Amino acid sequence: MTLQQLKYVIEVANQGSINEAAKRLFISQPSLSNAIRDLEEEMQIAIFERSNKGISLSKEGVEFLGYARQVVEQAELLESRYLNAKPSPQHFSVSTQHYAFAVNAFVNLIREYGQEEYDFALRETKTYEIIDDVKRMRSEIGILYLNEFNGKVINKLLKEANLQFTSLFTAKPHIFISIRNPLAKQSIVTLQELEHYPYLSFDQGEYNSFHFSEEILSTVTRTKSIRVNDRATLFNLLIGLNGYTISTGVLSADLNGNEIIPVPLDCKETINVGWISHRNVSLSKLGVAYIQALTDVLSPS
Repeated sequence: MTLQQLKYVIEVANQGSINEAAKRLFISQPSLSNAIRDLEEEMQIAIFERSNKGISLSKEGVEFLGYARQVVEQAELLESRYLNAKPSPQHFSVSTQHYAFAVNAFVNLIREYGQEEYDFALRETKTYEIIDDVKRMRSEIGILYLNEFNGKVINKLLKEANLQFTSLFTAKPHIFISIRNPLAKQSIVTLQELEHYPYLSFDQGEYNSFHFSEEILSTVTRTKSIRVNDRATLFNLLIGLNGYTISTGVLSADLNGNEIIPVPLDCKETINVGWISHRNVSLSKLGVAYIQALTDVLSPS
């Protein structure tokens, strides 16, 4: 086993493709494939699963990748300390539901740890895809919520994928509305008062189950409902149509401006927002730093 082979594995996992990894590593595809097969034979495991749809990490490969990243990271620290070598480009990915605080923490992470070269990814995506991204190590960390309604289904998926959930905070439900909405001056609103306003939610695509909804109370029947794919569109519709969505109440004026405000919803539900990661894989340096950045962003100033 060589350090170079470990770097090859990391790059293939990052790209999800032998072809793309070979291009970025400036080697031929056959050479890269052979190097990985040699490593698999030496370790006596199948690091990657190969099919007509492409290449993905095996269950053993996920754990191996976690160790490989730690070894390469430590080697680069040694090179930087004693050889004055230029640090290699950093790689880090997060998959998250549409939370402004996750973006804020990501910005702060790059400001503190971004070098001259880095390759970071922030995926605001669907709930099922967040779990799948972390399961397959496309992202090191995923951010989503649990509550009494979706907990059994989400926890079952996490257990099957050998993932663990760590809570960040528990929130009472709020609605996000425009400051011009007639309900904006109220201290609390009820579901009955929202009946005639357009309800906005994030589309979950193929896995559009109530249990994967990014918003609680997903089973409530509404006369006006609009599904969107991104946060900017949702916020534009909140303002343009006097719509509403249901979330944690945590907003960022820096990212979202002052046109939208949270108002408490009269509801006994709670929202437990947290992060998921592999149970048997230690977080990288950047992973630990991102969790700290989340904690700092969410801490009362």
